[in-house]
Amino acid sequence: MPFSNSHGVDSAVGTSSEVVPLYKKRRMSQNNKFSSCMVSREIAAILPTLRSADYYMKPCLKDLASMELADPGYCSRVLDFTVGRIGYGSVKYIGETDIRRLDLDHIVRFHRHGVVVYEDDNAKPRVGQGLNKAAEVTLVLQVREVSLEEGKLNKVVDKLKISAERQGACFISFDVATGEWKFMVQHFSRFGLSEDDEEDIVMDDATVIQNPLASNGGENSDIDEVTHMATTGAELAHSLPAHLGLDPVRMREMKLLMFPDEEEEAQDITEIPAWQKSSLSKEYVRPPFHNSAQRTSHRSSPPPSRKTPLALLEYNHGSFDSNSPGTILIAPQNKSLSLKPIKTEGSGFKLDFKQETPVSGSYSRNIVDAGLFMGRSFRVGWGPNGILVHTGTPAGRNTSEGLLSSVINLERVAIDKVVRDETNKVREELIDFTFDSPLNLHRELNHVTKELQVGSFKLRLQKLVSDRLTLSDICRNYGDIIERKLEVPGLSSSTRVVLSHQVMVWELIKVLFSERETSSQSKSLGADNEEDMMQDMKESSSEVDLEALPLIRRAEFSLWLQESVCPQVQEAVSSLNESSYLEHLFLLLTGRQLDAAVELATSRGDVRLACLLSQAGGSMVNRADVARQLDLWRINRLDFSFIEEDRIRLYELLAGNIHGSFHDVKVDWKRFLGLLMWYQLPPDTSLPLVFHTYQHLVDDGKAPYPVPVYIDEGPLEEAVSTEEHFDISYYLMRLHACEEGEFGLSKAMFSALSSTHDPLDYHMIWHQRAVLEAIGTITSNDLHVLDMGLVSQLLCVGKCHWAIYVILHMPYREDFPYLHANLIREILFQYCESWSSEESQRQFIEDLGIPVEWLHEAMAIYFSYYGNFSKALENFLQCAHWQKAHTIFITSVAHKLFLSAKHSEIWQLATCMEDHKSEIENWDLGAGIYISFYLLRSGLQEDCDTMSELDSLESKNAACRDFLSRLNESLAVLGGRFQVDARVAYSKMAEEICGLLLSDIGEGSTCDGQLSCFDTAFTAPVPEDLRSSYLQGAVSVFTSFLSEVAA
Repeated sequence: MPFSNSHGVDSAVGTSSEVVPLYKKRRMSQNNKFSSCMVSREIAAILPTLRSADYYMKPCLKDLASMELADPGYCSRVLDFTVGRIGYGSVKYIGETDIRRLDLDHIVRFHRHGVVVYEDDNAKPRVGQGLNKAAEVTLVLQVREVSLEEGKLNKVVDKLKISAERQGACFISFDVATGEWKFMVQHFSRFGLSEDDEEDIVMDDATVIQNPLASNGGENSDIDEVTHMATTGAELAHSLPAHLGLDPVRMREMKLLMFPDEEEEAQDITEIPAWQKSSLSKEYVRPPFHNSAQRTSHRSSPPPSRKTPLALLEYNHGSFDSNSPGTILIAPQNKSLSLKPIKTEGSGFKLDFKQETPVSGSYSRNIVDAGLFMGRSFRVGWGPNGILVHTGTPAGRNTSEGLLSSVINLERVAIDKVVRDETNKVREELIDFTFDSPLNLHRELNHVTKELQVGSFKLRLQKLVSDRLTLSDICRNYGDIIERKLEVPGLSSSTRVVLSHQVMVWELIKVLFSERETSSQSKSLGADNEEDMMQDMKESSSEVDLEALPLIRRAEFSLWLQESVCPQVQEAVSSLNESSYLEHLFLLLTGRQLDAAVELATSRGDVRLACLLSQAGGSMVNRADVARQLDLWRINRLDFSFIEEDRIRLYELLAGNIHGSFHDVKVDWKRFLGLLMWYQLPPDTSLPLVFHTYQHLVDDGKAPYPVPVYIDEGPLEEAVSTEEHFDISYYLMRLHACEEGEFGLSKAMFSALSSTHDPLDYHMIWHQRAVLEAIGTITSNDLHVLDMGLVSQLLCVGKCHWAIYVILHMPYREDFPYLHANLIREILFQYCESWSSEESQRQFIEDLGIPVEWLHEAMAIYFSYYGNFSKALENFLQCAHWQKAHTIFITSVAHKLFLSAKHSEIWQLATCMEDHKSEIENWDLGAGIYISFYLLRSGLQEDCDTMSELDSLESKNAACRDFLSRLNESLAVLGGRFQVDARVAYSKMAEEICGLLLSDIGEGSTCDGQLSCFDTAFTAPVPEDLRSSYLQGAVSVFTSFLSEVAA
C-alpha cells in the first residue's frame, strides 16, 4: 500500500516521499473550501431578501439555503411558501412557488387589517407567476369585546363574508380566540377591511397591540435577544407617526436632520459587534435604521386606514449623569398606567388612577386631551353668544368628572342670565324691560354727534348730554322702568333684591347730583329737624337759597337712607317677641323711625324715655346732657345691673356713642352710616364730611365694609363675600364727597359685581355711567370693558341694532382710531342672519348712519357662504366690490342664467360692471366675454346695411376668430374655477357664433374664404361631434371646389 505510512504521525523520521502526499492533500482541501464558498455565494444570490424586523418567512432563510444546497433549484419550487408580519397576518401560497431573487420588503406589505402584494401595477407579473398567484390570506383583526357577545358574532362573520366576496375572495373562517380572519384569493392586489368595514364591524381603537414575539407563538425563537430589543425600538419609532397617518421612515429622516445627536445615541445602542451577529442562520435580521444605506432601502408602509394614536403610556426618564433629557414614549405596551376604554354614551376614555404617574409622581388628570387623543391639533375656541369649545376638563377639579380626558365639550357662558326667570326660561318682557325700554329712554335724551372719518365712509359718534336740573326726571324714568320689571311674575328672590337696589341707586343719583332752581331771597329753614325742613320745602316755592342746598341735600339723603334700610329693620323687628320692647325701640332707632319709637314707648308708659327719643339726633346739647349723665353714673359707681342692658344701650345711642351701644351687635353698613350721621355727628355736618368720616372708620376696621347688596341683603346662592368689591352706592357717595377733586374709582364703581351678583351683567351700570358723564360728574375713556359687556349681552339676545348703538357711544381714542368701525363691521358680518332678517333692525342701523355699503358687504358674504350666489352678487354690486362681484358672476351666476336663456339679466349685470372694468382683473376674459358675445351675435344677425363693420365675410370671420380666441384664453386662465355648467355655456356660445358664421357662406364667397371660416370654427371649444360636422362641411366645400376646377 503506497499510502500505508502516509499518516504515521508517530514515526521519528519522515522522508520527502511522505511529505509530498501531505502537501497534496492540504492543497485539495483548500480547493474544496474555495468551491464551497463559491457555491454559498451563488445560493445567497438567488435567495429572497427580507430585512424588516417584524416580518418573517416560512421556510426561513436558513432552511432555504440548506435545501438549495442539498437540492439545487429548490427555491424555484418551494411548497406552501409563507410570508407574514408579526401581529398583522400572513400569506400562504398554495403549491409550488418560485421565490428566487424576490425583494419581499417591497413586494409584500401588511398594514392594519389589510395586505398589499405588488402595490406597483407596472411591476406586477402575470397571474400565476411570482407571488401573484393563489394564496390563503390570514389577517389578525382587533375585535371589540362587545362584538363577540352572543348574537353579535354571527353578524360579524356575515359581514366578513360579504367583505371577502366584494373583493373577489373566498371566505374560509374566523377564529374568535385569536381574531384571525382567513380567506382564499386567486391573485393579488389589495385585500383587507375598508374604513367603513372597520367602523361598522369589529375595530377597537383602544386595543393595544400585544407582544409580537408572544403573539407569534415562538415561531421566531431563533431570533436572539439583541434582535428582540431592536424590534421593540422599531415599534416605538413607528407607533406615533404611523398612527398619525405619516410615513415613519420620512419622519425618522426628518428627525435625523434636526436632531442628529439623538440618532448617534440610538446607533450606539443598536450597533452590534460582528462576532455577535449570526450569519445566514439568523435570517439576516438586522437592527432597524442601522445606517443611512439601510434607511433609504427600507420600505415605507402605507398609512393605516384608521389613524388612531395610542395614549401617553410610558415615560423614560433621563439619567442624572447624562446630557440626554427624559423622553416621552408612545409605546404599544403599557407598563405603568392602564387605559381602559369605556364606550359609554357621551363619555370619553377614563384613566385608571390606582397607580401614580411617573411624570408627576401624583394622581394625574388630563394626561391626554381629546385633541391629541384623536390625532388632531385642537385648541380652546370661542364662538358667538358665549359659546366655548374645549377639550378635557378644568385642571384641578377633584370631582369624578375630572377623570374624563378625551371629551370635547361645548359649553355656553350665561350672558343672558338677566333675562331668564327662576325656571331659567327667557322671557320677552324681561328682554324689553332690561334692554329695549332703557335704551329707548336713553335715545330720547339729548345727544351731540361727532363725525368720524373711516376711509371713504363716515360714522356719527354720539354722546349723551344733560344738566343737573333735569337729572331728577331722568332718574325717575329709569326707576319706573325697573319697577315695571319687578311686576313681571316668576322672578327669583335674588333678582328682586338686585332690582329693588337698582331703583334705590337711581334715587341716590338724583339725591346726590341733581340741582334745584335757586332764589336770591333767603328762606328760614330749621336745621334741628330734617323731616320738618323737607315738609317746609314742599310747602314753599320750588326756588331755594344756595346756602340751604347742602342742608336740603342732607335731608334728602337722610330720607333715602331711611327708606333703604327700612326692609332690614322691619325684618329684624318681625323676629322679636312682645317682651323685648326695648330691643324693639333700639331697632327702630337704627332705621330712624322716631315716630314709631316714641309711640311704642308711650304705649308702654315709658314717658320719659319717649321724651328722650323724640329729641334723638337733634340738638348737640341734648346729646351732651345724656352723655354727662352716663358719666356721672359711672363716676358715682352706680350699679348698672339694676338697669336693663337694652336701656343702657339706648342711652349710649342717644348720647352719640354708637360704638358703645353696638359693641356686641352686628349691623349692616348702611344702618351704621345712618347711625353715624343721625346720632354721632352734628346735625349740620355736610354729606362729604359724613362720607369721609365713614371711610376713615372703614379703613381703621371700626365700621362694617360697604359690601354689595347681594351680600348685604342675602343670603343668595351666587353671593360670595369679598372685600375687593364695594357696593355702587358707596362709590356714589365717595364720588359726591370728592366731586371737586379727582375720582380714581371709576373702574371699581362700574364693575358688574358692584351692583349685581352676575359678573356679566352690565346693562344698568352702563346707563348710570352715561348719565353721570352727561351731567359732567365723571369723565372716562377707559371703560371699554363696560361697553363691550353690554354689547355682548345685546348680541346674545339678538339685539344687534342696539349693540351698534352702544358702540357709537363709546368714547373716541387716538390710539385706537378704527375701534368703532372694526367692531361695527364685525357685528354686521357675524350676526348678519339676525339683523338682516328683521327689517326694523336693518332700518334702525341705517338710521344710525352706518354706511349702507357695509350692510350689503356683510349680506354678500353671508349669502355667498350659504351658496345663494345670485343674492351675493346683488349685494356685492351694491357695495361696489367689483372684483368680488365679477368673480361670483363668472364662476357661479352667468352660466346658470345663460343656460336658462335669461340673457337680459346677464346683459344688465355685465353692463353694470363695465364702467368699473379698470378695477376688475381679467375683465376681457370674464364678464367681457358675455358682452362681446351679445354684440357679436347681434352684428351677425343684422343685415349688412345696418352693420357696416361686418359687411363682408372676411370681417365677420375676423370678428368670430377674435371672439373664439378670447373664449379659449378664458378657459385656459379661468377654467380651473369653472363648474361644468360654465364650460357648457361657453360651448353653447361658441356653437351659436360658429353657426351664424357658417350660415353666411354662400354664393359670391371664394373657396379660401369659406375654408377660412371653417378653420375658425375648428378652434371653437365645442363637442367633438359638432367639430366633425364642421370638418364634413369643409370637405364638402373643398370637393365642390375641385369639381369646379375639373370642369
